[in-house]
Order: sequence, then structure tokens, then C-alpha cells
Amino acid sequence: MTAAGAATAALAPALTACGSEGPGGDKKLKLIAADYGDKPGNSSKKYWDSLVREFEKEHGGIKVDVEVYSWTEVDKKVADLVAAGKAPDLAQIGAYAEFAADGKLYSAEQMISIPTQAEFISSIAKAGEVHRVQYGLPFVGSTRLLFFNKTLFRRAGVAKAPESWDELQAAAVKLKAAGVKIPFGLPLGPEEAPAETMLWMLGGGGGYTDNTGAYTIGSPENVKAFTWLRDELVGKGLTGSGDPARTNRQQVFDAFAKGEVGMLHGHPTLMQQAKANNIEFDMAPLPGVKGKAHSTMGVADWMMAFKRNGHREQIGTFLDFVYSKNNVLNFTGQYELLPVTHSASTAMQGDQRYHHLWQFLEQLQNAEFYPADKTSWAKVSATIKEKIGAAVQKGGDPSAILGEIQREAEATELADR
Repeated sequence: MTAAGAATAALAPALTACGSEGPGGDKKLKLIAADYGDKPGNSSKKYWDSLVREFEKEHGGIKVDVEVYSWTEVDKKVADLVAAGKAPDLAQIGAYAEFAADGKLYSAEQMISIPTQAEFISSIAKAGEVHRVQYGLPFVGSTRLLFFNKTLFRRAGVAKAPESWDELQAAAVKLKAAGVKIPFGLPLGPEEAPAETMLWMLGGGGGYTDNTGAYTIGSPENVKAFTWLRDELVGKGLTGSGDPARTNRQQVFDAFAKGEVGMLHGHPTLMQQAKANNIEFDMAPLPGVKGKAHSTMGVADWMMAFKRNGHREQIGTFLDFVYSKNNVLNFTGQYELLPVTHSASTAMQGDQRYHHLWQFLEQLQNAEFYPADKTSWAKVSATIKEKIGAAVQKGGDPSAILGEIQREAEATELADR
């Protein structure tokens, strides 16, 4: 998700003062948001400009200034502003926990109405909590499914999507024998290694944390998952000729769109890319170690409100408008993402225009999310990006590598208390 779109730096406007008084004493809110478009023509700036015009018609005393930045820079922009004592009123970015832990954010109940609070899908809202208080408001969601190239499957004689890891390996063997360049795309490079890692952990019955929130990166289930990956996929040449540790998600997405990949884990935006290249594909639930995985990974991007300017009431009024059914549906439908509210989700499920998103939507209710409530997660995520790929290389030691990441995660967690 946090790499869902990228705008050029040239599109980014200069930063201005945040949360100032507007003309005639109007309250002026500053929102810094991420760009989900991939070119100027579909920049998120257009969505926000239209929404703000409608909002200001209904609420003449509140002005909203929105600045949109690419995903490669937006989180840092907000962090720099906060560090300089110039926090915006609102930020729609990738992480909230550190700001919440520092006491800089309003909680959900301090600003938005009870009906708006009740609208959030519970599995996603829970991922926005720190010590059982919600500070991160989910803005959009996404889940992952197994994508497979139907043309390549037919050529290789693979009759259906695999439901277990053994079936996945058997399909990959047939694809390789049929001359498919990359039977299974395995991006464990720095772009999104934490996501690919989590998918395999979930498929093996593990995960990043347990029910108490303690890190379980080095658990036996996770070690077994990466040992299987090393020996049964990478070691048998079923992930292509490249090194998974140096392979980024966009590389395998691009290769899938060229018809070079048999299977990979993907999210909704891959559909657009594949369709644009006339790839005949389908999707299925994630395979697990003994059958279909019990859950998939969910990803959410977050809206948060800073206390610095004291605009709590105005922020709440604006956010109640942002999270109205039609506004949520307009944004998610435009960018092939999933609504985070019940009303918009129900509307999407009942509208044939969004039929291609229904499978992803079904997965959202039981999806597992990154431990985004932990202030340590950003550092742990960076460690995973740096080290996890080595676990599946020839001679790699999954137990040692996952154990090392586990120890570093625990040390970071302890230091943050």
C-alpha cells in the first residue's frame, strides 16, 4: 500500500505554515496527504481539491489547505514538520504509532462523531489502536491474493490454482518445465520485503506477533516457512534466475504484466497493470502449508490529527465529511483500493462495477495487519528489509537470521518503552 502510487517530486508544492487563521478569521486546516496516482492526470490532488470544494460549501467557516506528496517523500515531510514544531492539523500517511506514543495526536473519540467511529471495519480499526485507544484512522485498505497467469497455467498443464504449498511447488515445477521464466515471483528485496515475509509467515501458521503483541519473528513456524522457501522454491530454481533478496515487488509486477511470471502474491493495483497488457489472469486465496491459509495480510494507510494547532472541533467536522459513504467509495473506486467503512464496503459489494474487487473485500474482515501500533515497528521493518532475503539464499540459515531479527526487535521494543 505505501508504494501504491508515486508522483514526481515536481508535482509537490512548497510547504507552508500549518493550521493558520484564514481570511476573515476562518479556521484554516492543513492536511498533508499521500499521492495514490502514478501520473499527473490521476493525482490524488484532484480528489482532495474536489472534496474540499464540496466541504467548504457546506461549512463556510472552515477552510482546508491540502498538500499532496509522493509516497517516497510524504512520511518524511510530515516527520520533519513535526520535529520542527510545525505539525499539520491532519496527515494521511503510512504510520501513526510514533506520533501517538509521543502524545501528539487526538484520539478518535476526541474528534470524530460516534456514528463515524462505528463505521470503521473492526479488524482495521483495531490496527489503529495504541494501548486500546484509537489514534490511527484507517484511510484505505488492501489485501493480498495469489495471482496466476491462466495462459501459462494451460501451457504447463496446471489445472487449477494451488491451495497448499506442495501444490504450489508442483505447479511451479510444471511452469519451469514449460519454459516459464519466473514460475513464482518472490520479491524479498527492500521495496516491500516485510509484506512478502508476512504472507509466508501467515501461510505457515506464524506471524510477526502473538495474541499479546509480543514479537514472534523467530518462532518455529516462521523458521519452517523460510526453510521451505529456501529448499523447495528458491533452491530448486522455481523463482527465476534473480536473487529474491534483490528483487523488488514492482519488478515482479512488471514481469507479470509482460507474461513472464506464473504466480505471485499481489494486491488490487496489479489488476490494472495486467489488464493494460492483456494478460489473462485470475486470483485465488493464499495457499498455506497444509491447505488454504487461514488469513491473508491486510494493509492500511492512516489518517491522523495533530493537537498542535488546537483545531479539534474543525478537524472532527472535516473528518466526518471525509468518511461519508460516497467520499470513501469515490476514492477507493478510483484507485482500486478497499473501503475501510461498513457503508462503503456494503455499497461496493452491491455494485457490479466493483466486481473485480470483491475477492479482496471478502478477505478484509479476517485480515492480519502489520503491528503498526508498535513504535518499534518502523525499525523492525527496516531490519527485515535489510536481512530477510539472505534466509532463502543458498547456504542461508533461516533459524539464525530470523533469530537475529527477533533479538533486534525485542531490543528495539525495550528501548522504546
